[in-house]
Amino acid sequence: MDGPADRHPDRSRVEVRRSARRSRTVSAYREGDRTIVLIPARMSHAEEQRWVAQMLEKLAAQESRRVLGDDALAARARELSASYLGGRARPLQVRWVTNQNSRWGSCTPSERTIRLSHRLQGMPEYVVDYVLLHELAHLLVPDHGPAFWALLEAYPRTERARGYLEGVVSAARLPHIPGARHAGPQDPDPAASCG
Repeated sequence: MDGPADRHPDRSRVEVRRSARRSRTVSAYREGDRTIVLIPARMSHAEEQRWVAQMLEKLAAQESRRVLGDDALAARARELSASYLGGRARPLQVRWVTNQNSRWGSCTPSERTIRLSHRLQGMPEYVVDYVLLHELAHLLVPDHGPAFWALLEAYPRTERARGYLEGVVSAARLPHIPGARHAGPQDPDPAASCG
């Protein structure tokens, strides 16, 4: 059984960087074998210790999320089909692909194949499940008519997942703001942040 020391990286490998420009946010990221925690300069030592522990937990949780491989993705498809489609959607192949940049997933009903965009990897599980279920429903109803959407009504997070994906698409379309700070060696895009 793991003890407390097994769950957290060595604190000597944690570097805390204080910044007067930070007013509220705390963020953390990995840099080689070190963890960098960025905090506001005004933060007390006790607050620093609390935030370091919290950010180490957050990073560990993010890193423990594993990306489903193709076999696990196919197994998840079978589970979703059984739970929401009465087991009627039976793909022959389910896999991740890197050549879908304008769609989240695709289905070829005649070949009973489903492909999910690699861009979904790392998104919340309910979002991946929704896209997978969406493609499974296409094995039963190839178009987006009322019968298709009726199949997806059984999944309780359909609207939430669709909203998440719409937000991702909208964020990608946001214009570049001149003069905005961008991630660089001193100000990386943090793997975790709280504010």
